[in-house]
Amino acid sequence: MMKILRNERGMALMMALILTLVSLAVVLAVLYLITQGMKLSASSRRYKSALEASYGGVEAFTKEIIPWYIDAAAQNTLASRLQLQANLGNLTPAFPGGALTFSSYSCMTKKLTLPSSAWGTTCGANPTVIDPTKSPDVVFKLQGPPLQPNFNVYAKIVASQPGNSDMSGLSDTLSSGSGVAYGAAGVSPMHIPATYRIEALAQRETNPQEKAKLSVLYAY
Repeated sequence: MMKILRNERGMALMMALILTLVSLAVVLAVLYLITQGMKLSASSRRYKSALEASYGGVEAFTKEIIPWYIDAAAQNTLASRLQLQANLGNLTPAFPGGALTFSSYSCMTKKLTLPSSAWGTTCGANPTVIDPTKSPDVVFKLQGPPLQPNFNVYAKIVASQPGNSDMSGLSDTLSSGSGVAYGAAGVSPMHIPATYRIEALAQRETNPQEKAKLSVLYAY
């Protein structure tokens, strides 16, 4: 019995198996970390692409589209509306497939000149819903990275607060309250710009889950 208890034959094999299992576990852990790192890096790249598309949508909406609507609303003439249509039409070829749609003139005019409470039903049932895909003011496509699908971009004004900005487009400053007689000193009014809350969403054309959303406070 003592000889049997002291028999250590097979211990080397057991140690070899244990070391093999430990090595295998380490290798599997390293492979898992590498795989997860690759997935995280790919997700980060996809998100950055969608985020850049959102920034591009906001830039186009605030720098090109909104000023044209404001100018047309301020002049309120047939010629200004025709010029607005021409400007918007000239934008269309710059987008992939010419995909570019806008809200109605009456809707945008209310959003840009009236507080949110006075919009009524002109802009549909969801004018203040923060989801840009619900009754968007503008929808267009932006070119994706090479050999990758494009992005669908949605943008809308969900809240507005009119100010005393000069909407004529003829002057960058407000007129002072100077008098004509006796050369009285003028009083310059405080500039209180109109402010708009804009929601923008860019999502991959072939994968709506690949997206990025921005909330922007824009002052004009």
